[in-house]
Amino acid sequence: MPRTVSRPPVPEGEHSVVSYDGPDEEWDSFVFGRDRSTFCHLAGWRGIMTEVLGAKCNYLVAQRPDGEWTGVLPLVRVERRLFGRYLVSMPFLNYGGPLGSPEARAWLERHAVLEAQRVSADLLELRVRNAAPSELQTSHRKITVLLPLPAHKDELWQDKFPAKLRSQIRRPLKEGMETRFGPDEMPAFYEVFSRKMRDLGTPVLPRRFFERVVGVFRDLVVFGVTYLGAKPVAAGCGFVWGSEFELTWAASLPEHNRQAPNMLLYWSFMERMIDQGVHVFNFGRCSPGTGVHHFKRQWGGEDVALPWRQWSARGLVATPSPDGPLYRTATAVWRRLPLAFTNRAGPVLARRIP
Repeated sequence: MPRTVSRPPVPEGEHSVVSYDGPDEEWDSFVFGRDRSTFCHLAGWRGIMTEVLGAKCNYLVAQRPDGEWTGVLPLVRVERRLFGRYLVSMPFLNYGGPLGSPEARAWLERHAVLEAQRVSADLLELRVRNAAPSELQTSHRKITVLLPLPAHKDELWQDKFPAKLRSQIRRPLKEGMETRFGPDEMPAFYEVFSRKMRDLGTPVLPRRFFERVVGVFRDLVVFGVTYLGAKPVAAGCGFVWGSEFELTWAASLPEHNRQAPNMLLYWSFMERMIDQGVHVFNFGRCSPGTGVHHFKRQWGGEDVALPWRQWSARGLVATPSPDGPLYRTATAVWRRLPLAFTNRAGPVLARRIP
């Protein structure tokens, strides 16, 4: 049963909601047994969000009078005077909304709105994966692309990939590139990732964030890096959950675009996941119609909407975005700053932009 209650639970029928401050194992045992669960629901993110990113967590449990859990919702408050105050489940990730029975999910949504009102949040965003009846508005700004994986990689290569795609994958192989996997590839991943974020004008997550991810989710997280000789030129990080793999973060160095290391990176991840018996390759979120979206679609997957649910007393429809006028100006400046500076200052800003 939950260990800590921040305030008296508010009953609705046979349910109440309490704030959870117990062991991770108890929370995770509920998450593992639910069909709609994701790695984003796991309790290990609580320590990463609070200790690395300085966010405030309120992990909620819906329960019956006898103490039986019927639902959970990890809520994280991200705030900064410049950017505003946001209540998100889960920030910096793609999923994590209410999990459990339909009744519990509905009650957790209502409780999340009450919490957003209590803390004067500019926006509440519940990053649910599946569309379902809800009292909240639905965001349509993000999608993902899902590619079913066959039992053997030859089926994907010969039967699914067109000749042009295969040619693009062969190009970096002819250049002598290779992809390596393992937790020891995290530093090389961050070298490429932080450089790419600087070039995009986007503050990068702290290196310590990924170090903690390795420590907490070692059995789930996969780091892969494509090398040209000894130089890392493309890199990705994702998570295996059940029969699906999501490539959550990926980047490549622009000066090597002609050699297409990102094509080898993605193909190498697919090969590895097929060898591990994974059935679905999730390309991670993107905005519809962008270049990133077209890159993901070329592999033959299908668009899947991310029906995130939102509430805002101010009418906001998104967390801080580089698309806004203020951020476009800041982005242009950020791209020109030295990498050593952006790697120090970027994590301070990134932790406030969920």
